[in-house]
Amino acid sequence: MTPARAAVAAGVLTWMLIACSDDVPSPGGTTTNSKPAIQWTQIWSDEFDGPAGGAVDAAKWTNDVGDGCSQQLCGWGNNEREYYSTSAENISTNGQGQLVIVGEVAPTGLTCYYGPCQYTSAKITTRGKLIVQPAGKLEARIKLPSGQGLWPAFWMLGSTCPQEPWPNCGEIDIMENKGSQSTTTSSALHGPGYSGQTPFAHAQTFAGSAVTDFHTYGVEWDGNSVTWLVDGVPHYYVERGDIQRYGPSVLGKSFVVILNLAIGGHFDGDPQSDAIFPATMLVDYVRVFQPQVH
Repeated sequence: MTPARAAVAAGVLTWMLIACSDDVPSPGGTTTNSKPAIQWTQIWSDEFDGPAGGAVDAAKWTNDVGDGCSQQLCGWGNNEREYYSTSAENISTNGQGQLVIVGEVAPTGLTCYYGPCQYTSAKITTRGKLIVQPAGKLEARIKLPSGQGLWPAFWMLGSTCPQEPWPNCGEIDIMENKGSQSTTTSSALHGPGYSGQTPFAHAQTFAGSAVTDFHTYGVEWDGNSVTWLVDGVPHYYVERGDIQRYGPSVLGKSFVVILNLAIGGHFDGDPQSDAIFPATMLVDYVRVFQPQVH
């Protein structure tokens, strides 16, 4: 997902993650991971244990607000139609250990870059709170909504944006979904020379299941490779040498973590019916790990 541009606040909590050296599977496409098991240590998490209607933990997350224009990125770079809000109607804990992000038809009187806003939703980022670098494991257990025009995502954006312009700052999409495709999610890597319609993208199809069920979406990365996983099973792998055929590798950079539910834009088009709203994305947890040094 093309990023919102925002400065990284001073004094951020930085975790230096040290990668282990292991054998790795062949790059590209669907893969079974032949690496020896890595012992992971959890260093950060949000279990979303707040009360029903509670706000996100301000010590861990920052809300992006608006239609992107305040960050000189109207439509968030993708012609999106949502206005990101901090309202409990759009984002809150539910008292059952989950974060609820809700896309809704916008109320009257709210103005977006294209005129009266059509939809509201929410987006949170660890910018100014947590930077993960330069290697580790990140996972979240998420249940997605369904409906053409929805664009839920769990991703990492290079912490140097916007001082270092996108895509040079790097982006790792752990999971994004076209709301019109209820059995498929996708993962991608963006950087200089391999952005937008990146050659490093892979779709994961759920046999006998759907994205509207809970699944655990994860990524493991270091300066040499990145592996995407669903429910603990690797489904796509890229190594540094493959990336460098297109441009400088963004592996080894530092990142911030982002969760959002976009609506409309280039990815899945604009909704054709408001009957899909309210559209609810549930997040059970987000966890960050570092590998044990050995």
